[in-house]
Amino acid sequence: MSHRTPTIFPEDTEVLAHRAWPGDQYELHLHAPETAARARPGQFVHLRCDPLLPMRRPLSIQRVDSAAGRVELLYKALGHGTRLLARREPGERLDLLGPIGEPFRVDEGVHYPVLLGGGVGIPPMIFLAEALKDRPELAPAAFLGSEVPFPFDTVESTLALPGLPQAASHADARLEQWGIPSRLASNAGLDGAHAGFVTDLARAHLEPLAPAERRRAAIYAVGPEPMLEAAARLGRELGVATWLSLEEYMACAVGGCAGCTVRVEEPTGPAMRRVCVDGPVFPAEQVYPGG
Repeated sequence: MSHRTPTIFPEDTEVLAHRAWPGDQYELHLHAPETAARARPGQFVHLRCDPLLPMRRPLSIQRVDSAAGRVELLYKALGHGTRLLARREPGERLDLLGPIGEPFRVDEGVHYPVLLGGGVGIPPMIFLAEALKDRPELAPAAFLGSEVPFPFDTVESTLALPGLPQAASHADARLEQWGIPSRLASNAGLDGAHAGFVTDLARAHLEPLAPAERRRAAIYAVGPEPMLEAAARLGRELGVATWLSLEEYMACAVGGCAGCTVRVEEPTGPAMRRVCVDGPVFPAEQVYPGG
């Protein structure tokens, strides 16, 4: 990769708030001023979930408030570590490393950023959307998918996105307030959501654009591997630049153990890259070259 993130620092943080959402999803707010000041959309932290658990867990950053020193994370309690993390209460302290990884970049010339978040891939899209909301030269749209109840408040959208299925009527309340149109997708019968995939909504949004407009669009996607592959395929078909954030098991998360390496295709040929520090964001054509 041509860019490198700043040095990663340890930080002793305080739990400010911890909210449970349906589906074993949790929103964790930490006082972490150093991380809040440096974090960029697409980056993550490596968090010690419990004082007695030595192995950390990588968690995507959902929002930051640099003035208040606040970092917001969203995670799903699936394994031993995250279930221990779900027990943490306000006032407790947690150790983290961060921010880590290559962030998303909205290159000059992009006018239509299309944000796709699936499941625990939603948090980086919220972070990116908030970073884009005050850029009047951009016309972003976000499509968020989940097979469990959404871990945020939803509202019926008043922001137009022509051509989308009528059932996709609801939006993330935060994005709606920021003036960024968003819609929801789910195969779990959730109210106000398209019965299908986020890539269905992205296609309906992008296909009507003229070829010259598509060249000014870009897809940014985080989620399960089938979703990422579908996003890469969509971008390739429509001629839209696509960036994917990969999820891999990590031990050190600082590039030392090379346990999270993936094969990518670069201009010079195949290479092994570390998701933690060379990514997690990669061009789609490197991850799914022509497949």
